Amino acid sequence: MLIHNPNGHYYFLKGIDPYSCGVVAEPGYEIVHVTLTHLIPWREGFVKIADYLKLSGYERNALCAMELRCPEPFAMDDFIAFNQQYCSVLQDWDLYIDDLNPLARTNVAPVINPPPESMLYAFSYIQPAEKSDQPTFIIAGAGELIDGVLEPDRIIRRNETNTEAMREKATYVVQVMGDRLNKIGGDWEIVNRINIYTNHSISHLAEDLVLPNVNQLHGLNWYQSRPPVIDIEYEMDLRGINQEHYLDLYSL
Repeated sequence: MLIHNPNGHYYFLKGIDPYSCGVVAEPGYEIVHVTLTHLIPWREGFVKIADYLKLSGYERNALCAMELRCPEPFAMDDFIAFNQQYCSVLQDWDLYIDDLNPLARTNVAPVINPPPESMLYAFSYIQPAEKSDQPTFIIAGAGELIDGVLEPDRIIRRNETNTEAMREKATYVVQVMGDRLNKIGGDWEIVNRINIYTNHSISHLAEDLVLPNVNQLHGLNWYQSRPPVIDIEYEMDLRGINQEHYLDLYSL
């Protein structure tokens, strides 16, 4: 069920404590995605986002999604502890809606040149729409963790990475993406960014599991990264937006 965030001018799908499952702008508004040209430690990143939004004429509640990069996958208990710190910032910003976290999030660990600490990679915010011919949305990152429950025994084919196991993992994640798309009122045709995060080859996964869903004009993007929790092997996220910006937050 979509939940309205009237302060932020968007709707969100209820997720778990660290993030919602996805966000979609309300009519008359759109989501803008900003990728950083230089990574920033995640706490400092929140400060810089606040400065950027203020300079752009928006309140903090315009923030609707975050993307982080961590040094390596967390043990489950450490991931939960990190999420508590992260969520405390959102609560300090008064962004929660009826005790629910409305922001979507992706958090992955790059394999090559990992950062020294958890860093801000990108964020998204809401602004009045220049055009509103179709909704703009972000589907949060999801791996092969059944129902997103943060327990090791909920990981599909845990400790298995053979071809059959990876296909089962990827099949589940693609189904999750499709379900979330359906719940926000979107479809694969209006997705213009598909990201896959794994340290395993996707050639035997993408061809018949992902590509049939893709608007061939846009293709897909593979990041050689690991999902944020040890033993999770495959993650995806999606978005359908009109505006992509690249920004050096240190230049503010």
